Amino acid sequence: MNFILFDDERYHHLLPLTYSRPVSALRCGIMTIKEKWQHIVGLPLHDITQPHLQEKFPVLLAQDNICINGALFPNKALVEAILTLKKGCCIVQDNQLLAARLDFDHAEKFNIQEILINCTQIHFLSEVKWLNTLWDLFTYNDTATRDDYERITRGRTSQKVSTSNQILGDQLFIEEGAVVECAIINTLTGPVYIGKNAEIMEGSIIRGPFAMGENAVLKMGSKIYGATTLGPGCKVGGEVNNSVFFANSNKAHDGFIGNSVIGEWCNIGADTNNSNLKNNYEEVKLWSEYKKSFVKTGLQFCGLIMADHAKCGINTMFNTGTVVGFSCNIYGAGFPRNFIPSYSWGSANGFMEYQLKKATETARKVFERRHLPFTPADERLFEAIFLKTQEQRNYV
Repeated sequence: MNFILFDDERYHHLLPLTYSRPVSALRCGIMTIKEKWQHIVGLPLHDITQPHLQEKFPVLLAQDNICINGALFPNKALVEAILTLKKGCCIVQDNQLLAARLDFDHAEKFNIQEILINCTQIHFLSEVKWLNTLWDLFTYNDTATRDDYERITRGRTSQKVSTSNQILGDQLFIEEGAVVECAIINTLTGPVYIGKNAEIMEGSIIRGPFAMGENAVLKMGSKIYGATTLGPGCKVGGEVNNSVFFANSNKAHDGFIGNSVIGEWCNIGADTNNSNLKNNYEEVKLWSEYKKSFVKTGLQFCGLIMADHAKCGINTMFNTGTVVGFSCNIYGAGFPRNFIPSYSWGSANGFMEYQLKKATETARKVFERRHLPFTPADERLFEAIFLKTQEQRNYV
């Protein structure tokens, strides 16, 4: 059996975070959506995604493929329905394709509308949860963290916690090699998961639900409110509330990040803050790259969405509901605009285009610091995103 996750139109609604990844690679809870499905089926999953991403996320096809919508969170009823699918059948809900079992030999032949027409439709009546919007990533993070915690820790025993810590409740799981000393951890409000070889430094105060991935670091004196996730390799300090850091991003100093999503390879300067509540308490609007306009979120609390490889200098101030594109460099006093196009360089006083060559040189240095290669495929991805976002950089 071969398992594949596919993108649908939601890919476009989740830009700029999906410029550099399929929808299934977005993190919500402890794991990405792909990792959730891999944990369930016990096999590697591949992606059918946008052409410019296929080199980094190659697809492997077989005579028997189960294709699952990459925006779907797994649940028991859905998993059972998918695993019992017969060839030539698909699962739908409200004319949306949830999954299909197909035989095809080229990813280009995968067409959602043709599948809906040609396959035998099975209507799924139980509730499903989709990743539809950028803000779903932090609004769903509470439930997703609880679900992942139960999924990952079921039948397993945590590493013993050091007596130097103050622990409230019993929903704490510490993986092998993690170091946790002199911290206050409250699991009465939700589970706390500490990944392999992660470290929580002295004086940190944490309220669950909270998760940190492998090799992540929480700096001294950090204040963390749930539901917050630090992906693998992230280094975070200061105050964080209901936010998701994907992987290998740094916010190593004081400052506040709340109701936000931070992509991979981002760096947030010391004393950077984001507003997550408007002074008039009105609903927050967020820029949609797909609609090319600001859209209502239905939220009173909504902070910062920062795409991969974006960076900001010390004391940067982000207004409520700010979207920062891929590979931006932001600095200076004042509040920059609420939407900063990918490959922008500047401040509240104005922006200019961040040259592709300089951006890739910086990324290469960042990878080298983590002893990782910046490959020709990475360079081609940077170029593809640069070209795709070129029309945004009119700075009017």
